Amino acid sequence: MTATDPAMTALAHSWSALSLLHGRIESKVERALQAGHRLSAREYSLLDVLSRQHDGEGGHLQMRQVADSVVLSQSATTRLVTRLEDRGLLSRYLCPTDRRGIYTDVTDDGLRLLEEARPHPQHRPAPGPRPGSRRSRARAPGPCRPAIAGRCPAGMTCRRMR
Repeated sequence: MTATDPAMTALAHSWSALSLLHGRIESKVERALQAGHRLSAREYSLLDVLSRQHDGEGGHLQMRQVADSVVLSQSATTRLVTRLEDRGLLSRYLCPTDRRGIYTDVTDDGLRLLEEARPHPQHRPAPGPRPGSRRSRARAPGPCRPAIAGRCPAGMTCRRMR
């Protein structure tokens, strides 16, 4: 395949559309979390991951595992944990069996904030137009319009979205 190959062009357009939509969704979520709960999307994600820990076998995550879960480097994760710990939302403690290991738990305040910030069914926005409808195609960003309509920008046959 070459850079001018229609399949590559279609793939590039689709990737751009996906990236654009992801950015828009992420911005909307970020603004809602900041406005309603003074949390960033990363902070919310970290609280969510840590709130799922349990006392059973393998139930507590090491910092490396936490970093992988929130898609950050270990140093960025440590800084994020420190910020939330300073706000009283997380606490750290030494591993009882290996004093070199440090674990992090969500505090009661952190759990309350997480529960408030979690989306609830009664707070969901009204459903938009059905994917593939004329209204949804009209509102979709540039390269998405043909893809949603079942056509690729390069004229290839695409599966219709349902």
